[in-house]
Order: sequence, then structure tokens, then C-alpha cells
Amino acid sequence: MRAFCAVRVSQLSLLSRPLFSSRVQLSFPVKLFSCQAKYAADSGLDGSVSLRVVSPTLLAAEKEEAKAVLTLFLKKQGLSNTVAARTINKSDLFIEHLVSRLHYVHKSRYLVGRELTTLEIRDALIPYLESLLEEHGNILVDVVENFPDPPLKEKVVAPSPPPLPSPSSLDNKKLKAVSRVSQANPPPHIVYLLELGMTLEQIKGITRRFPAFAYYSLEGKIKPVVEFLLDLGVPKNEIPIILNKRPQLCGISLSENLIPTMTFLENLGVDKKRWAKVIYRFPAFLTYSRQKVKATVDFLYEMGLSEKSIGKILTHCPNIISYSVEDKLRPTAEYFHSMGVDVAVLFHRSPQTFGLSIEAHLKPITEFFLERGYSMEEVKTMICRYGALYTLSLAKNLIPKWDFFLTMDYPQSELIKFPQYFGYSLEERIKPRYARMKECGVHLLLNQVLSLSARDFEKALTKKMGKALPDDAEA
Repeated sequence: MRAFCAVRVSQLSLLSRPLFSSRVQLSFPVKLFSCQAKYAADSGLDGSVSLRVVSPTLLAAEKEEAKAVLTLFLKKQGLSNTVAARTINKSDLFIEHLVSRLHYVHKSRYLVGRELTTLEIRDALIPYLESLLEEHGNILVDVVENFPDPPLKEKVVAPSPPPLPSPSSLDNKKLKAVSRVSQANPPPHIVYLLELGMTLEQIKGITRRFPAFAYYSLEGKIKPVVEFLLDLGVPKNEIPIILNKRPQLCGISLSENLIPTMTFLENLGVDKKRWAKVIYRFPAFLTYSRQKVKATVDFLYEMGLSEKSIGKILTHCPNIISYSVEDKLRPTAEYFHSMGVDVAVLFHRSPQTFGLSIEAHLKPITEFFLERGYSMEEVKTMICRYGALYTLSLAKNLIPKWDFFLTMDYPQSELIKFPQYFGYSLEERIKPRYARMKECGVHLLLNQVLSLSARDFEKALTKKMGKALPDDAEA
């Protein structure tokens, strides 16, 4: 991959000015550092950035996202489609610079293997492009096309250290937004949301995280999306929860983005009858680019999953799209493969397992069972029989249930046969059922004790006691 260039530019507000003028000499203060297909993972006091590797697939997708954002921005400044496309074709280095900026601004997201959504990319780049327009005005196109070399200008401006946005300016922006939604006569869209069931505190919380929400139009943004969700079958009482999780949904065009994205996902196997549940589970699902979705789907095909299985995964566990293929899904798949687990089967049964940290979650659970005398082959069998085993908390679930299991009259091999034991509530199922069995003076298999309905459990106890009575009489 071509080396990225990162540049510091002063952050100012947008002034709408034409983008064309005669070419002049400009001093473009830059501090460059190069990297190859990498992103920021840590920031030093001098502004330097330590870097980690980003997969080529993700990199390519993010470049396409950056191109789309820049094209839209140029067109909003009055450029025609042809001129905007011509500028994009001449701006490879500037596009790479925009991507490197994403990696710096959202470095914490990349550290945990989470990819950015389309809206998060726009939210990061649009203000930056606006600041460039404010700084360079009618020669912005020259700046973009010639990056990182300065365009020509008659008067040279001395370089100066570029200031970053101050915390106070960011706080002021949030305070103004919160003040707008909190006033005695709030904007129409706030009144609408309150009538919908949202609390003022929820709306304030959204506005602090996403100040643009305070300025959304009721008829142009909020209401169409809410009515669209209701038409999909989303219960009215779940709308506030969805908007609280993903307020950016209201900033997306229904006709140009949401509906085409849903059609694209349905073609990949998402059950169109279950959209209400899918959106409730993971509202951000509709904000990811097609490139990112396709990268995940291609990986699932690579793992051996069928088209039908992939459709079920996207429907029941849509947040799998939020995980980086190269930084999260592939390493996790390799970890389970090294244990002899059928990765395709595990993906089908418990896709959420692949969003967990290998070092912080998966390895400690493996070690937990190995330390208690189970072999790796037996641990593999337990995973295959109960795919959700590794999604359970070690401290809050596995350890207390293991401790109680040691008081039960079962050999350790019973957990190999029935690892689902760890999925039942200790206080509401395991202890009461076991106490009832002891009270009856009989012994059932562990899976009978826990998996049977209350009625069938009592029938099993009665049947077992009936068989035991003749023995007692003979005795």
C-alpha cells in the first residue's frame, strides 16, 4: 500500500465560498509522518503516533468511504459531478491522508477491533473538510489535488503550529445543543420525541454525544425515520431505545441510503420479516457501508458457512458486522481451530463468541477447564455441544456454578455430556431442582434435572420413585 501522509491543519468553522480561483502560491504548514497500511494506536506528547497494522480489505473500504465523503462535500460547494470526480481522481494522497486521520481520531475503536460505521466516518471527516474550506477558501481544490505539496500563491505565509480544537470549544458546542433542547419552548422535533415516550434526560444524553441531533428537522429527518420504523413493525415503546442507541439513524436518507441498504442486506440473507428485531438488537447495522458488510460475509464464506447460515447469523447477530475481520474474527477463528473446533459450526451456533477478546476472555476459560482436570479434547467436545459456553462470565457464572457442581453427586464427566449446565440459573433452576431431586431420594441424569419442563421433571421424579419402591419394600 502507498504510504499515508498525516497533516495538521487549523480547525475553524465553515465559510461557504466558491472553490475556484487562479492558482497562487500557498505555504501549507504540514508535519508529515509516513506509515504503510497502519493506524494510530497511541499518541505521544509531541503529537507523534505509534501504529498498528490495518488489513488491506478494511483499508480499501475506508478509502472508498473517504472518497464518497469528499465527493459529497465538493458537490455541496457547487462543483458538478464531473469536476468533483476529476478532483477525486487526482487526489489519491489526500484520500490516504483522510483515512490516516480516521485512524488517529478513532484510535481507541481500532484497538478493540471495532470498525467505524459510515456515519462515524462522515462525522469525523466533514468537520475537518469544513475547517480546510475555512482556511483555504477558494483554492481548496488546489490544496486537495496537490496534497501534500503546497499550491502556488503570491504571498508566503509563515508556518505556525496548528492548534487542535480546545476542550472548551467542544464543550461550548455541546452546551449550546443541550440548551436548545432544554428550553421552555423546545424545537418541534423535541416535542415530538417527548410525546413518543423519550425523556428529556435521554434527549439531553443523545445531544451531548451527538450535538447535531439538536438541530435535526422534524419533518425532514426525525418523523420520516420514526414512521418508517413503525411501519416495519417496531413497537412504539422501542423507538426511544433505538434512537438512544443510534441517533444518527435520523440523519440518513430513507430513499438514498436506508432502504437500499436493507435491500442489499436482504439479498445477503437477512430475514425481511424480522427487521424490527434486527434493528432493535443493533440499530447501527444499517449505518455500515456495503464494503464492510461484504468483507464480513466473504470471510464467513471462507470459513465454510452456507448462504443460509450466513443469513441467519446476520439476522440473529447483526453486530458481528461491527468487528474487524482481520483484527477480531480471523484471530478468534484461528484460536478455536487450533483447539480442533469446527469453526463453521461454532459460528452458526454462537456467532457472538467471535466478538470476545482472546487474551482477556477465551484463554482464561480454556485454562479454567484444563486446570480442573479436563483434557483439551474434552474442552473441545464441551464447546461443540454448547456453543455459547465461552460467552459466559468466568467470575460470575462458571466459577460459582462449578463450586456448586462439586457438591452434587455427579462425576466431572457429566459436564462433558451436558455442558449446558453452565447456561442455567444457579439460584432459580440448578439449586431448586437439585434440592427437589434429593428430597425425593432418587437420582436423575444432570440433563434431566435441568432441561425438562417443570411438569416433565415431576413426572420423571415420580417414575423414578415408583421404580425405587419395590426395592425399598424388599429391603
